[in-house]
This record gives sequence, C-alpha cells and structure tokens, in this order.
Amino acid sequence: MKVTLFATCLVDMFQSDVGKAVVEVLERLGCEIEFPESQICCGQPSYNSGYVEDTKNAMKRMITTFEDAEYVVSPSGSCAYMFHEYPHIFQGDPIWEPKAKSLAAKTYELTQFIVDVLQVEDVGAQLAGRATYHTSCHMTRLLGVKEAPMKLLKNVKGLEFSELSGKERCCGFGGTFSVKMGNISEQMVDEKVCNIEETGADIIIGADAGCLMNIGGRIDRKGKPIKVMHIAEVLNSR
Repeated sequence: MKVTLFATCLVDMFQSDVGKAVVEVLERLGCEIEFPESQICCGQPSYNSGYVEDTKNAMKRMITTFEDAEYVVSPSGSCAYMFHEYPHIFQGDPIWEPKAKSLAAKTYELTQFIVDVLQVEDVGAQLAGRATYHTSCHMTRLLGVKEAPMKLLKNVKGLEFSELSGKERCCGFGGTFSVKMGNISEQMVDEKVCNIEETGADIIIGADAGCLMNIGGRIDRKGKPIKVMHIAEVLNSR
C-alpha cells in the first residue's frame, strides 16, 4: 500500500521528529511512503482569517501535489480536515471541485488511517509512564476522529492512562486566534495545563502539532515536569 505523507508546516519546520515517527510506524505496518517535496501550507491560517480567494492558489498547489496519491496521511487532524474543506471552497468550479473531492476522499489523519484503513489497533509500541490525552477541536469535532487514538493508546504496553478533565475544551491555540486574542488564549491554555496536572500524568499526548506547541510552550514557561509527545512518537516507542 502506497501512502503519501502530508507532513504539515509545523511538523516540517518545528517537529521533524514527528514526521520521522509517522514514516517509521507506517513502514513497520507494511506501507510504502512517498513524500512530495512540492507540498506547501494547506492554506488553513489565511483561510480561517477570511482570505478565501487569496488562499486558493495554495490550495490548488496542494491538490495538484497529491493528485496521484493512493492515500494521503497526515499527523494533524486539523490539517487533514482542511483537505476535507476544499470541496466546499471550490464548489461549482468545474475543474477544481472534482479534484478537491478526490483529494478529500483519500485523506486521513494518522490514527484514523491506522485503525480504519489498515485495521490495526496494536502497533507493538511500548512506553512506560502515566499519560493523559488532549482531544484537539478540529480532529474531534470536524474530522470526527474520536475513538481511533484511544484504541491505539490502550494497546501501548507499559502506559498508564488518566482521563483529562475538560478534554473537549480548546487549548487556546486556534491558529491565528492565539495571536489575535493572546490574553484569552493564555487563560485557556492555563486551564488546560491545570487540568493536565490534576491527572497526575507525566506525559501529555496529542495528535495536532499546533495544540502541542501551545500546551508545551505553556508547560515549559510554568516549569512543569510534564513531557509533551505527539501520538506518532508514542506509537513509535519501542
């Protein structure tokens, strides 16, 4: 099975180890990985800021980049969902709407792909520690991926799990929201970090790089001894 990796900007620029973990996990599960170097930003930040027409060229670039892919897999539920938004954005366009629909139909978030397509719930991962999991907004509410991460984490040997209070609440990142509404964002992420502390976990796990960057940054500034891990890194632990 050929899988084309949609790495996302944050993974490409800040969290390259997450991209490596995705590749290693999928290769162990029998996938052949392709990485088109022509991929750029999916356009989500500018689109969410209201610059729809100005973002379409970037979207067209991404549609073309992944046009021949068999499956597109991303370590970000938020960015994967953006591909599912493309058909709506190009609705009525005789050329780009069909292409956008084709891309959306074959695009998956990492855990969604492993559980729903590969039909695997135990990847053979091992990680000692007590962990809790942050459910990101776009991945859970819009992409609809809720059970897959938990099914995979449940089978990580040595990992104790604690439920996160208020897990459904936003961490305060929200892309450009955290820039435009910094004071509100700070209060939201403070609440999230407080809830993480209350679980007694020494590891916070998530599936979206933006959320983890926001939560991790606040944990670091507050000097809390809590490790931040992307779920791909957890699944790649041996």
